[in-house]
Amino acid sequence: MLAELATPWRFLALGQARAVGAGSELGKSVFRVGEFRKIYDPSFVRADGKKESWYINDHTFIRAADGQWHLFGITHKEPANPMHERFLAHATAPDLFGPWTKQAPLLQSDKKAHEIVTWAPYVLRHDGMYWIYYCAGGGRDGTHYRIHLATSKDLWNWTRHPANPMLMDGYKSRDPMVMKFEDGWLLYYVATSTPRGGNHTVKVVSGTDLSHWSNPREVYRDAETGTDGGPTESPFVVVHDGKYYLFVCTNHDYNETAVYESDTPFHWDAVNLVGKFPAHAAEVIETPEGKWYVSRAGWGEGGVYLAEFTWER
Repeated sequence: MLAELATPWRFLALGQARAVGAGSELGKSVFRVGEFRKIYDPSFVRADGKKESWYINDHTFIRAADGQWHLFGITHKEPANPMHERFLAHATAPDLFGPWTKQAPLLQSDKKAHEIVTWAPYVLRHDGMYWIYYCAGGGRDGTHYRIHLATSKDLWNWTRHPANPMLMDGYKSRDPMVMKFEDGWLLYYVATSTPRGGNHTVKVVSGTDLSHWSNPREVYRDAETGTDGGPTESPFVVVHDGKYYLFVCTNHDYNETAVYESDTPFHWDAVNLVGKFPAHAAEVIETPEGKWYVSRAGWGEGGVYLAEFTWER
């Protein structure tokens, strides 16, 4: 299956972020990304024989204890309608490359829980439980969006956590990602420098028990300003060879992910850009066998795609 991946692009370090041929010797690259291949399309054929096109946007993967892979993601019928994305897509497969089976959606937005959308999930396994973080919306003017948590023993049946919301922050704070750090946890998310807009940022809160978070701090600030969208969406942090890498969706030409390098998980500078690759809402996946992959999806993209990711140093 992996042999079907095409010749990879190479992405240069030290801010030389344009893609060049795989055989280039113009610089020492940090990573390379193979060609993206579609692995899942949530669309289906209706009873009248017509195809009904749906999309997956921000998404997350996890391998269950039984070896089965699960995919969760923002979903809606095309065309894009973000304020009506009110439940998560769910699909399962025996292998990352499929075949993927569409399952019933989950976590329908609950107004009683102050939820108006169900966006951008991130799932992890800890202490025999699965923990899924997602943006639940909240605040019609966008200034008090909420990150919520639900838990499950089996990835099929979910219960909202009584400590919700996990956090509320700047304009449409969303796109949570959680990482183990020392004796605790870090939860990264998108926000703006003020609750009503400003510079697009990535922030982090810290905690010890996965359900209580404090000490919000800004870890990356982009020069661009605004409210919706922006160049810091879908933050994902990876530790490799003693360095911390921040992946963000820039929304430039829609399909673009930028990667920044740092010696700490608490600060990245724009000058430390080490590469870009063509992906929207990218997730980074490391398999139990030590293989690395990156994904992409989005409005009008026709599903979820996967490419092999190789560290070059």
